[in-house]
Amino acid sequence: METIKLRISGMTCEHCAQTVGKALSAVSGVVGARVSYEEGSAQVEAKNAVDAGLLVRAVKAKGYGAEVSRSTDTAARRVGDSPLHIAIIGGGSAAFACAIRAVEEGARVTLIENGTLGGTCVNVGCVPSKIMIRGAHIVHEAQHHAFDGIGKAAPALDRRRMLAQQQARVDELRQAKYQGILDANPGITLVRGRARFKAPHVLEVRRNDGAVREIRADRVLVATGASPAVLPIPGLKETPFWTSTEALVADAIPQHLIVLGGSVVGLELGQAFARLGARVTVFELLDRLLPIEDEEISQGLREALEAEGIEVHTGFKTESVAHRNGRFEIAGNGKTFTGERLLVATGRRPNTADLGLEAIGVKTLGNGAIEVNERLETNVPGVYAAGDCTSHPQFVYVAAAGGTRAAINMNGGEAALDLAAIPAVVFTDPQVATAGLNERSARKRGIAVETRVLTLDNVPRALANFDTRGFIKLVADAGTGRLLGAQVLAPEAGEIIQTAVLAIRYGMTVGALANEIFPYLVMAEGLKLCAQTFTKDVK
Repeated sequence: METIKLRISGMTCEHCAQTVGKALSAVSGVVGARVSYEEGSAQVEAKNAVDAGLLVRAVKAKGYGAEVSRSTDTAARRVGDSPLHIAIIGGGSAAFACAIRAVEEGARVTLIENGTLGGTCVNVGCVPSKIMIRGAHIVHEAQHHAFDGIGKAAPALDRRRMLAQQQARVDELRQAKYQGILDANPGITLVRGRARFKAPHVLEVRRNDGAVREIRADRVLVATGASPAVLPIPGLKETPFWTSTEALVADAIPQHLIVLGGSVVGLELGQAFARLGARVTVFELLDRLLPIEDEEISQGLREALEAEGIEVHTGFKTESVAHRNGRFEIAGNGKTFTGERLLVATGRRPNTADLGLEAIGVKTLGNGAIEVNERLETNVPGVYAAGDCTSHPQFVYVAAAGGTRAAINMNGGEAALDLAAIPAVVFTDPQVATAGLNERSARKRGIAVETRVLTLDNVPRALANFDTRGFIKLVADAGTGRLLGAQVLAPEAGEIIQTAVLAIRYGMTVGALANEIFPYLVMAEGLKLCAQTFTKDVK
């Protein structure tokens, strides 16, 4: 006999628990099942031949989420009398999420990292960029708010003090979220050095002092992240250009910043620098900003940025870059532009080049991204990958979710990474937030859809804020009314989108969303109002 414990999500009452219990009991080989709605868990007594994946699928077939949390059958989690040994290459979000969960499952973990713990997000990505963006927002609002009777003035600006506060918070979070976890968890051993595969379960680790050691493991997770990609533009590499890493620690605001790249990083940082006093010019190769988003999003954001004085050039092919007499020269489309600083924001490339993946046969895409399935497995047994080094969306929360699920699967559990309703946020102002399918991607899949767009001048909270820039767009299945996707352009879009994520993930129709009770006045009410426009005029 075997006891299998599962985490169950989506239950809202005891009836849900009964439904899950019946579904589990119906699986061949199950002797009994106890489900707790309050704890969000299930405990299954089963014959040893029962596949935990069948239990997970049985629960999901009833519309609930499930993942294996622990099994008393330790054959998959132990080798002989020793705990399963998991080696993790990397020290960021995916790596730590995997390490923490693996230790909880009873494994022993060796984490190999050569650089600063914490990866991109806490050190040179999400955290410092959002601090800088928020500071720039305060500066902008002081001068451009919409309220009568309140004076407008440019605040005194000390970039060095701003930077010191920013980096202090980065250090604080790195200590709390990463180093502190290592200090408190004896099941995780940190090894400093660069790892390379000698065989699927054998790593060679070279330390900075030249010493080499070999690490053998039962499972290996590759979680090496990604780095700024630099296009092969003639002359570029010979210049002192910035990537996002250098831009975030710049202790002075340039007079004129040129940005190559009209997507997330370029637009977020470009607007922040503009609000802190720089003249900003953005060049994008394709014909619109944020080219993967709906055209309405691209156009609406462009108009907002240009209204703040940011110069935007789309369809611009950069032919060469030079740096002379302290200024950058950007040539393209028959013209030359000059500026004091250059930010190259042309995407990120997975850090997989020197890992020996080709030697053990791990499949990668053209940009070096590791191919994985929904269980985070590569094509090589026992080798997993998670985070920005894979082909998954490069978000810290996707990396963490992938790391956790990889650990569960390494230990004999069953956990799939479902990205169908994953949220994405661009932290410009107005923000861009999306979830699920947009109209173009839905039609490309052959789905007949209905869409509605509600401009923010129809949302009471936006009117009260005297800021009606943007809109909410919903995409629904034309036959069933099921919500398939949401796209939001709004000053607080990131705070709105998770409501849409839950509606999409749990199969709500636009009719059901329209009938929900929302607080008043909140921006998220715009989702309800937009849903109502499928059947009536809310203006």
